[in-house]
Amino acid sequence: MISRRDDGSAGDADYGLIGKGYAQYRRPDPRIAAMIGRELASARTVLNVGAGAGSYEPVDRWVTAVEPSASMRAQRPSYLPVAIDAVAEHLPFEENSFDASMATFTVHQWPNLKAGLTEMHRVTRDTVLILTCDPDELDRLWLHDYAPEVISVEARRYPRIETIVAELGDPIEIIPVPIPLDCTDGFGEAYYGRPECLLDPAARRACSAWSFVGGGSFCERARSRSRKRQMGCEIRASARTSAFRRFAETHRQPNGSQVTERL
Repeated sequence: MISRRDDGSAGDADYGLIGKGYAQYRRPDPRIAAMIGRELASARTVLNVGAGAGSYEPVDRWVTAVEPSASMRAQRPSYLPVAIDAVAEHLPFEENSFDASMATFTVHQWPNLKAGLTEMHRVTRDTVLILTCDPDELDRLWLHDYAPEVISVEARRYPRIETIVAELGDPIEIIPVPIPLDCTDGFGEAYYGRPECLLDPAARRACSAWSFVGGGSFCERARSRSRKRQMGCEIRASARTSAFRRFAETHRQPNGSQVTERL
């Protein structure tokens, strides 16, 4: 039995509270979407589990979407199919119903990972595609310096890659997914090219980990570092000006003119 919240959310995050405006910030990056499309290969029927607002859902195939949160289902664009209200652990489909199945940025929220992956495997004839983060690599990300408590939460929530592999069984292919500097998506790790965006509370709400820690300490650290950088720039500028003045005085010409140099 899976416990569900008022809006139907079945995982550890309550999207009835944090899901407002989610689709505005979680916009699929076309390069990541292209990688997913390549891995789905020739699959014509695809099941999207934990589909949310529809990020990375292919539009060139026959897709069935499953999403337990009413808040997230309501944010799906009109060109995508209406999502079915169901959970990963109890998929309402016959065996081998789909050519492929996919789950993007969702397995870390499932109450029962083993049951969810088993169900995906049961209803899928061929490819089972999981897009997730490696918890052992999260401390390498830029956000660890600014919000280590968020990275700590994420590291606890994301299942280890070895665990996913063990549940799905062979053959398995693990493919690293590069995060572009100008990534358009709004998962936390994608903001390294525009970190100031996470000062926006709505942007943080679109990353479920923030709902467990709040954002006050992050904002204060970010502003503190910004002040230090600004102070450092002012000190360097002042030092350069003083050095230039000393240079000018040292090289004053006999007629009173000065030797100048572009800084």
